[in-house]
Amino acid sequence: MIKVSSSPHVHSRQNTQSIMLFVILALCPSAIWGVFVFGLRALVVLAISIASSVAAEYALNLISKEKTLWDLTAVLTGLLIGMNMSPAVPLGIPVLASVFAIAVVKWTFGGVGCNWMNPALGGRVFVFFSFSSAMSRFVLPSALGNADAVSSATTLSFAKTALSSGEFIGQNSLQILQTQLYPVSRFAESLSNSTGINAYTIDAFFGLQGGCIGEVSALLLILGGLFLIATKVITWHIPVVYAASYALLNWVFGGLPYGTGLFSGLVIDPLLRGGFLLGAIFMATDYVTTPVTRKGQVIFACGCGLFTFILRSFGSLAEGVSLAIIIMNIVTPTIDRYVRPKKFGYVKPVKGGAK
Repeated sequence: MIKVSSSPHVHSRQNTQSIMLFVILALCPSAIWGVFVFGLRALVVLAISIASSVAAEYALNLISKEKTLWDLTAVLTGLLIGMNMSPAVPLGIPVLASVFAIAVVKWTFGGVGCNWMNPALGGRVFVFFSFSSAMSRFVLPSALGNADAVSSATTLSFAKTALSSGEFIGQNSLQILQTQLYPVSRFAESLSNSTGINAYTIDAFFGLQGGCIGEVSALLLILGGLFLIATKVITWHIPVVYAASYALLNWVFGGLPYGTGLFSGLVIDPLLRGGFLLGAIFMATDYVTTPVTRKGQVIFACGCGLFTFILRSFGSLAEGVSLAIIIMNIVTPTIDRYVRPKKFGYVKPVKGGAK
């Protein structure tokens, strides 16, 4: 007797728990580095974010009788929220962000697989607009000297402040003025002298810059992304196209706000700043909130690149990655509606063929 079961007929060994575990492992080097350069305060922020997220998930499991606590989605959400926080943030803010992410963004819309945007992004954006001043205070890595909180002490916000104050300066002048922001490491300074690469770019790549806990080391984030691609948890399409589209737009039009004209913008440096790599690799690739087809994912990534460029270059805020991804999360159902996968067994009719 032939038994016919419902789809899917081809199963993968991966499940939600294993996928979340791989993503957590990929994030661990960046999180550990953040604790190393910012101190134990960063560890406290990460621990509180994860604990609050898990506690909210547990409480909602008790109410709904669901058993989703052990799929590690809450742990990943809390980890991402903590990594998107400054070490100097008041401890109540990551608690509020985690609870909002789980209770509102995730469970209000049905729980695992039903949320329309990434819960960690939703929680982060919620507290950012609610506590903008507290969310804009950063500390310097201990290797750069003073580790006290510094208001808006990132190169992104530094450039935005210069533009908003009417100081339209050229790109080279911006790199020179960055020396007024905070010192560079001795390693970056020596490597810059021998290679000609900007010392701030070197520190941003290796992870010695002001910012949120998990976004400061571009190198470790890239290695985490390569690990996810190698284990087939994600594909290269969204992060690569996202980075390429943003870099292209920044090269062509990025010089306009500084008065340097077309084709004069920086290409590599903006990719290493702020939360770009953390968002492009670990948030824009979320299964639930991104298109299902490869073509749809490319469209999604191009949209993320476009909105990131617009928000960073012409918006009032220094950062724009989180909002850009959320905007494209809203567009995802439309992309899926018009960019559909090819039907199994479908053969395109030949024009002029026999009827």
